[in-house]
Amino acid sequence: VQLVESGGGLVQPGGSLRLSCAASGFAFGSYHMKWFRQAPGKERELVATIGRSGSNAYYADSVKGRFTISRDNAKNTVYLQMNSLKPEDTAVYYCAAAYRSFLAGEYDFWGQGTQVTVSS
Repeated sequence: VQLVESGGGLVQPGGSLRLSCAASGFAFGSYHMKWFRQAPGKERELVATIGRSGSNAYYADSVKGRFTISRDNAKNTVYLQMNSLKPEDTAVYYCAAAYRSFLAGEYDFWGQGTQVTVSS
């Protein structure tokens, strides 16, 4: 099983980034997909979840209206479009797969993370 995130980097406040997570080794379309983030000294936060078919999604209040989660089951890939980025969005972003849990912070598989830094 592999979850490989990409797309992180340094961006100015107000800018945008698109994270990707390529999955392999499991039945991608059978899993809810999640994006978490963790900043230094802070607890891990569930940022967004997308259902198996892509028809439903959840967003943390901190990112609602700015971030969009999507998935392409044909490509076994989940995305996180991040707009209007703020310095407080700076964190390592992780992709995760959960078979049962949609809203809770549970997961079955976890990626290695990609750093997002929002700074002028």
